[in-house]
Amino acid sequence: MTLIIGDAAPDFTLVNQFGESVTLSDFAGKKPVVLVFYPLSFSGVCTGELCELRDNFSVFDRDNVELLAISVDSKYVQKAFADQEGYKFSVLADFWPHGAVAKQYGVFLDEAGISNRATFVIDKDGVLAAKFVTAPGQARSLQEYQRALDSLNA
Repeated sequence: MTLIIGDAAPDFTLVNQFGESVTLSDFAGKKPVVLVFYPLSFSGVCTGELCELRDNFSVFDRDNVELLAISVDSKYVQKAFADQEGYKFSVLADFWPHGAVAKQYGVFLDEAGISNRATFVIDKDGVLAAKFVTAPGQARSLQEYQRALDSLNA
């Protein structure tokens, strides 16, 4: 499934690093959401990307955007990862069924059993406003996030 700008974002419920359920549709009518799919916690590129988001959280906070990072790791791995790196945003476990949400968004890499690096910006109405995907091993830039967030105000 390939999502295009203007599609309704597929709803889901996943647990975060605290074991709390996070449901995408709970943000509808309240705030935009940025979904950040990444392959694996504790890997070099993924850690670097999420630390850059942590260090520049004001980019999301100023527009009252909910930032949700998602990988196929378990909630226990997500907890250790978020604690070690000081992430204040939710780090969600797409653990079981393995990669189900990444599959809904068309970014699960079957041959590797992980998600690709992909970002989806969802407006307050639950509609996909922007997206970008990088090649495996290629980090996303903060400028890509800024351009994508600008689409919310266009």
